[in-house]
Amino acid sequence: MMFARLVRASLLTAVAGLLLLPDAASAQKHGGTLVMLVQPEPPTLAAYLSTSGPIGQVATKVYEGLLEYDFNLKPIPGLAESWKVGGDGKTITFKLQKGIRFHDGKPFTSADVKFSVLEVLRKVHPRGALTFRDVTDIDTPDEHTAVFKLQNPAPYLMMALSGYESPIVPRHLFEGTDVKSSKYANAPIGTGPFKFVEWQRGQYMRLDRNPDYWRKGRPYLDRIVARFVADSATRTAAIEKGEAHLGGFGAIPYSDVRTLEKLPHIAATTRGYEMSSPIVELDFNTRRAPFDNLKVRQAVSYAISRQFVIDNVWFGFGKPATGPISSNFAVTGLYTPEVKSYHVPNGIEVANKLLDEAGFKRGPGGVRFEIVHDLTPYGEEWQRFGEYVQQVLAEIGIKATLRYEDVPTWLRRLYTDYDFQLTNNWIQGLADPVIGVHRLYHSNQIRPGTVFVNLTRWSSPRTDQLMDQATVEQNPKKRAALYKEFQQLVVEAAPIVWVHELHFVTVYHKQFKDLIVSPLGIYTTFDRAYLDK
Repeated sequence: MMFARLVRASLLTAVAGLLLLPDAASAQKHGGTLVMLVQPEPPTLAAYLSTSGPIGQVATKVYEGLLEYDFNLKPIPGLAESWKVGGDGKTITFKLQKGIRFHDGKPFTSADVKFSVLEVLRKVHPRGALTFRDVTDIDTPDEHTAVFKLQNPAPYLMMALSGYESPIVPRHLFEGTDVKSSKYANAPIGTGPFKFVEWQRGQYMRLDRNPDYWRKGRPYLDRIVARFVADSATRTAAIEKGEAHLGGFGAIPYSDVRTLEKLPHIAATTRGYEMSSPIVELDFNTRRAPFDNLKVRQAVSYAISRQFVIDNVWFGFGKPATGPISSNFAVTGLYTPEVKSYHVPNGIEVANKLLDEAGFKRGPGGVRFEIVHDLTPYGEEWQRFGEYVQQVLAEIGIKATLRYEDVPTWLRRLYTDYDFQLTNNWIQGLADPVIGVHRLYHSNQIRPGTVFVNLTRWSSPRTDQLMDQATVEQNPKKRAALYKEFQQLVVEAAPIVWVHELHFVTVYHKQFKDLIVSPLGIYTTFDRAYLDK
């Protein structure tokens, strides 16, 4: 159904006046500072270069995209006021909003769109190579028209044009420079409702209201301050005392959410993650022993109790995962539960048998072999998850040493140096498998130095072929069949342990309204958010 809706949406010309969200301007008030807790501190603000989760929480207030999305996962106007998909699906014509200026005063035009897509996002964005794979060129017949030329129909493209996923950057500041080392990476200049002001490393980042924002009257808040607080108890206390007003993506420990949401001035919601579909994983380095052995990977997959992890690490905020595609896609027909199941009651017994068959006999102390288990540096739950994995692996004769590093070091180890054996991780499935799933399994997504792509380096010619066919297949039933075979093959090969579909929670102060107005939640501009004094 969702796919059909997307196709229908792509075939229609959107009219800004009809699709704009209701604006209850009379209820909204100007003024106030929103303090949001971002955990961990972003390694950079180059949202066009890295999709590390904390970056999106901040950079989306500065950068915008061509489109935004409503809770029905339909595109609505952003920097583009309307769009039209050609009859053969091979052109998309965007009409841009007029009168928009970047924060340095320069006008936003179709040339910025063309440059951002062809010279930045397609070349250096972790998902850009897939998202814009079919874009052969972009015509700019005038300053307010951008015509995407496609070699194949690409309905998924319409789901990848938010400010979070595909930020539009100023051509005049990036053209002719190395965008990977641009001075604007950490001093961004966009078109968004808030301007970057300062970044005190280890403490906070400040964004001030853009008085010249193109949506007249917005934003309503004077300022957004992103605070970086390493200690989880301090983050919880800050929310409770009103010193901070918002925390999402696990910034507030799940153990504290249940307590906080009972307070009269605090609310908690799982809304705002509908376009994320995050899955908690254990990623193997399939090019290095011992996880180059299929039976070893399957053994670990069997040993992990998904429900135990959900109940005891994430306090019930999750659902057992079965494979690379979230069950959120069941409504589209793209998800299948008909895959090899590792979620069995005698998982430890099966795991030991597989390790014996793989030739890893127990030695002194019952140890078959030793590994280093890297941990996602995003909070305490990842450490607790790692401790659980360590205990379970010990039961099957694998001695694991835990390693917890800062975000840049962890990212470099995994995605540049491939210097790891097993890491926990979480990856967003996003709004379409082409955007969120292919990057983890396709051979063309083994891209050293690019984060959140195929770090296991597992791939196969057949699964590559299935993903390629599904990318351009417009018949929903045929596309579902392609993805069904894909899921069955990948799950059998077990390059990853898909542990659970994570239900993130946003905790916020009730005095702030219209914070979560989109399926992208915190990854939106906050131009509509206001303080109800």
